[in-house]
Amino acid sequence: MLQEVIAFKNTKCECGHQNPVGTVLCEACGRPLEEEDRESNEVLEMRYDGMARRSQRANPNVIDHIWNFFSSVKIAVYMILLTLVGSMLGTIFPQESTFLNIDPSTYYKDTYGTWGLVYYKLGLTHTYESWWFILLLVMIGASLVICSLDRVLPLYKALSKQRILKHMQFLTRQRVTYQGSIEGTAEDWIKRAAVPIKKKGYRVYTDGNAVLAEKYRFSRWGPYVIHIGLIIFLLAVLARGLPGLKMDQHVAFPEGEIKHIPNTSFYLKNEKFTVEFYTQEDMPEEFRNKGKVLPKLFSTQATLYRCTADCDDPTKEPQLEEVTKHNIEVNDPLDYKGLMAYQFDYDLTPVLRSVSPSLVDVKTGKDLGKFKLDIRNPQRYYTVGDYTLELKEKYNDFGLDENGKPVTKTPNPNAPAFLFLIKGPDLPAGGVQYIYFPKEIDKERFQQDAINAKLNGGGKAPLMLDVKGMENVDFSLSTSYLNIRVDKVMPFIWIGASIVMLGLVLGFYWQHRRIWLRIDNGVLTLGAHTNKNWFGIRREISAILQKMNLEVDEKSLDNGGKQA
Repeated sequence: MLQEVIAFKNTKCECGHQNPVGTVLCEACGRPLEEEDRESNEVLEMRYDGMARRSQRANPNVIDHIWNFFSSVKIAVYMILLTLVGSMLGTIFPQESTFLNIDPSTYYKDTYGTWGLVYYKLGLTHTYESWWFILLLVMIGASLVICSLDRVLPLYKALSKQRILKHMQFLTRQRVTYQGSIEGTAEDWIKRAAVPIKKKGYRVYTDGNAVLAEKYRFSRWGPYVIHIGLIIFLLAVLARGLPGLKMDQHVAFPEGEIKHIPNTSFYLKNEKFTVEFYTQEDMPEEFRNKGKVLPKLFSTQATLYRCTADCDDPTKEPQLEEVTKHNIEVNDPLDYKGLMAYQFDYDLTPVLRSVSPSLVDVKTGKDLGKFKLDIRNPQRYYTVGDYTLELKEKYNDFGLDENGKPVTKTPNPNAPAFLFLIKGPDLPAGGVQYIYFPKEIDKERFQQDAINAKLNGGGKAPLMLDVKGMENVDFSLSTSYLNIRVDKVMPFIWIGASIVMLGLVLGFYWQHRRIWLRIDNGVLTLGAHTNKNWFGIRREISAILQKMNLEVDEKSLDNGGKQA
């Protein structure tokens, strides 16, 4: 307690002004407050004009310690370096988002070996969406805010309440100083000196025998304008992780199908996909006669629809309204109110769209009727004669887990399978379960009969689903892969970047310059400060003094100290 009282008393200047703890130079007259500093002849520390900052508080509490941590420039540099290291780690191998239709748990090991597996296990395959990378960005943003507040508030206070008459030691210990005799009265000299000073672009303020001349104060806010721009930039980058603000994904659109664009109210139809290939004569020299096939042009005739009704009801067909059409080619995307669809890739492998299987009695071979099964959007219930089929589960990419239970390995319809509960005459009251593979190759690969026997307690299913003839199979002959992008925060990223550029211009092309002078008993004492370009301010002062018939060499104005 005694130490606090002593510290409080030591901040009172001889001019009578009481300064906050941590103040280096008196807020009123500029006199150094520490006794050791008053006995020194070195150039004064002019950062924030010697004002106290919150991070310099005596006896800080818990909140002050947190404030001090984030207000430290050294800590901010460490966080930026960690973020840069994290960013570099994310570029060692491609991120998962750059691929289509892969199983990352096996891809990285198969492609890049042990290091690829380690890279995947550490979670570096989605570095830029990871919690630790986002946390670093949040901490950098917090550091920017607190660093700015810790410094801009004392700077604003210092510049908005400048006292014109400064202590003699404040003037003589500036980087640029001058002392010499003048002719005439102080009032007359100051009045005449104001003219050349104003011609140099300075604003002149007088107080008796003292003068303060200042220009380009706005440049001092340049670094903080940069901070504001960076904060907006970081907030926009972080906002990209919020639902609905950003989407960047690859979606497969089979030819002839209308498909919903995830997380939007839009649907897109691939009316027709076209691909042209180079002939051997037109092919670039390095690929000619090497057995390679190169696409020359591929495009998707696309129609974009907006859902107007029944959008979220899975039991009803959505009501669609056409909004635009576009022939999507590489570097010529469909663009509708911020939704972009880029041509990314294609696949000429036929894709199964729907089948019309018949329900067959296994014992008699009797065809009980058929129904149409949409591979991508199947119905929940089907009626075939006297029988009902309830779709219990759909597997896009069928597989078996370690316990032998059916699972979907990926969301892509590589090996579709459908689990039905069939009820009707001559069947158990609870019905029988039947798993159906539309592709013949999958039936053999996964042993459909064995799975159905297991589902029904070991007995053979009395009914089966079978496609009779290719006329009951519908294929899409090609698939177009489009890169769907929605980025509602990009304007804010550009705004942040523009504000950063404005701050850089403010800070680099103008320099805050101040000249203090006072006349005591016919002796002029001048001190000047700028945040950079000391040569320029010495040249200006030299020209002003020469206009007042004082022959002064620019070099003689240099106090010989280091820049504060």
